[in-house]
Amino acid sequence: MVIAHAHLPGGREGGFTYLGLLFAVVILGFALSTVGVVWSTQIRRDREAELLFVGDQIRAAIGRYYAAGAVYPLALKDLLADNRAPQARHFLRRLYPDPMTGNPDWQLILGAGGGIIGVASSSQDKPIKVANFSDADADFKDTQCYCDWKFVYAQGFRRWRRPNPAGATN
Repeated sequence: MVIAHAHLPGGREGGFTYLGLLFAVVILGFALSTVGVVWSTQIRRDREAELLFVGDQIRAAIGRYYAAGAVYPLALKDLLADNRAPQARHFLRRLYPDPMTGNPDWQLILGAGGGIIGVASSSQDKPIKVANFSDADADFKDTQCYCDWKFVYAQGFRRWRRPNPAGATN
């Protein structure tokens, strides 16, 4: 005679299902927290890249402004519309906010004559990128905060060179 075991509702098997589901929720929580950290780091890297781009744009605009009249701008808005000539010149399309803070709260770096020779971020956060900067940004290596990334126009330094077409010689 064979006796079959009956599975009754509310038996012991329900506890194993609950523990398995609880374990799956814990694993999912750990996975989501890891994704959150990776996502946050990627956002900071993107903001760093934007800071390098915007800082270079402002530095180049200061250089073009200086080249047009041998004086530095007194305010960043002077880079938008330079009225020193009969026809206004535009060295910068718009005033960019600081990518690290999201606000137009740049630290202005003033020259001896009081004009703006560069800008720096207001963020006190520690940079992720600490090496492999361009020649113009070589001083950014191993800095302790984004506020140490100073985008200063240096007379005579040519940052933007047109690449030679393939096979062209000078």
